[in-house]
Amino acid sequence: MVNDFEEMDFFLGRELIADPYPYFDAMRAQCPVARENHHGVYMVTGYDEALEVLNDTEHFSSCTSVTGPFPGFPVPLEGDIDALIAEHRDKLPFSDQLPTLDPPVHTQHRGLLMRLITPKRLKENEDAMWTLADRMLDSYLAPGRGDFIRDFAGPFTLYVIADLLGVPAADQEEFLQALQRDPHREGSTLGSTEGESMHHNPIEFLYGKFADYIEDRRREPRGDVLGSMATTMFPDGSEPTVLDVVRVAANLFSAGQETTVRLLSSALKLLAEQPELQRWLREDRSRIPNFIEEALRMESPVKGDFRLSKVPVSVGGVDLPAGTTLMVVNSGANRDPRHFDDPTTFDPERSNARTHIAFGRGIHTCPGSPLARAEARVAIERLLDRTTDIRIDETAHGAAGAREYEYVPTFVLRGLTALHLEFDIAEGGAR
Repeated sequence: MVNDFEEMDFFLGRELIADPYPYFDAMRAQCPVARENHHGVYMVTGYDEALEVLNDTEHFSSCTSVTGPFPGFPVPLEGDIDALIAEHRDKLPFSDQLPTLDPPVHTQHRGLLMRLITPKRLKENEDAMWTLADRMLDSYLAPGRGDFIRDFAGPFTLYVIADLLGVPAADQEEFLQALQRDPHREGSTLGSTEGESMHHNPIEFLYGKFADYIEDRRREPRGDVLGSMATTMFPDGSEPTVLDVVRVAANLFSAGQETTVRLLSSALKLLAEQPELQRWLREDRSRIPNFIEEALRMESPVKGDFRLSKVPVSVGGVDLPAGTTLMVVNSGANRDPRHFDDPTTFDPERSNARTHIAFGRGIHTCPGSPLARAEARVAIERLLDRTTDIRIDETAHGAAGAREYEYVPTFVLRGLTALHLEFDIAEGGAR
């Protein structure tokens, strides 16, 4: 079996899209820091080893965090890697986005982001989520069945983050039309197994819209969320350029919406496939938060991201030369039996479920994780409130024991392209 996996190309092959976990297990069994055979990437599938890399910004750069070996570094990685990164960073894809930045620039930009999503603003946003969830469920539940991703999770998460960032209500439908991507289309998603850049880049649309908003608020200050964004300062007191603010807002918008859709669809698939689990949550809504953490552990929305070693370094006892590309495989680390007992079993009462690294760790821990958790909790709670049963639509996915699901064809993201559900609506649940 190990030899079979050695022949598979995790990055450009299709064999591992539906179920990458046996591959991660085989890599970890070989070594928690093991070199795959096709692109020279070291796969970090061990939990402790992943933390070792994620917490080490002295020896590792995030400059290729979201792209890894594709298209690769623009020049040979020889000599002073730090100097090469500084010289060529702006030639790398997504080089102006928060996940690819290193300190001290990252420190400034993340500090700016945290000033935009304050606890007060997150609380106001969560209060609005309940109303928004019900509004979306009114139309989604009415037919008694539907694609959960297309008809609820996608629009719901987009409207939530639009509200958080203060996108005017009149513009929100335009955002929905521009940012709802077709997951079946090759090259439409980050980390496509075609090894191509994205044909449709949502960042371009977001840059244009938020630049207009911020410039307008700086010309004519207003007491709204966008006005607050326009006047927010870096932590050191200096004023960000319009582009600095736009970059931070666009990254939060695109990354947060995409990953939360994956979280919601994975969680609903679990509930719809396991009636006893669904009943257990219906009995006590306080169980939902830990259920969400275990869903994140079992099906991390991001399979992993990348680091580039700036100097010779040892990880988990494995010596790596300067210029080595590593993939920190969140999905693999979250199933490391050295940290999680019986890791392939979904346990909604798992005591250490929240120690997963689905949201990363260290300075690049997902800043939107509180938002994603709140969205998932609100959506699941309202779905349970307004239905008496949620099931997989067998006309779309086949009978139990012979299910057919399709996953996004990417080595970065983990998620379904569609999730068709049927439901019985509770008395008073239809509006």
